[in-house]
Amino acid sequence: MVWAEARGGAIGRGGEMPWHLPEDLAHFKRTTLGAPVIMGRRTWDSLPERFRPLPGRTNVVVTRAADFAAPGALVAGSLEAAIGLAGAGAADAGGAGGGASLERPVSKDPVPDRAWIMGGGELYREAMQHADELIVTRIDLEVSGADTFAPEIGPEWELADPGVAAVSASGLGYRFERWVRAGSAER
Repeated sequence: MVWAEARGGAIGRGGEMPWHLPEDLAHFKRTTLGAPVIMGRRTWDSLPERFRPLPGRTNVVVTRAADFAAPGALVAGSLEAAIGLAGAGAADAGGAGGGASLERPVSKDPVPDRAWIMGGGELYREAMQHADELIVTRIDLEVSGADTFAPEIGPEWELADPGVAAVSASGLGYRFERWVRAGSAER
């Protein structure tokens, strides 16, 4: 899973990220490029149209709306279906069934060993039980009026890399953290 959060776990306000942090956007791209990304419908809708689907990644949108179309992305009715589509879609777009809609070709690269959950808040909370790695950008910012929050990182997680404090060109303080499920071999 990958997300950026401000103080208090804020990740969104009014359907948008309440900050501008180019370094985090570049970090997100480096982290997820070449692997499927799974997102909720509101996260998909929050992406500027010119960036949908996110290039270089199979995009999977989770929604309960059976008739929802996400041009260039796969659509799944549940997180479990999205995880299945992420693997199948990356290997062969033609084999994606179960409610998938696809209008552009997807990468024919081998099935990746991971897919990234990229939001929003509801999907993050549901996906925590499936995740084995969290990439979290901590932003030194108070967000008034935040309405979407990151999931709590509980005791089942270990901080594998606390990151290095940095200051953005925009003046925001931040750091990139990496968490792994406690007891996992990936450290």
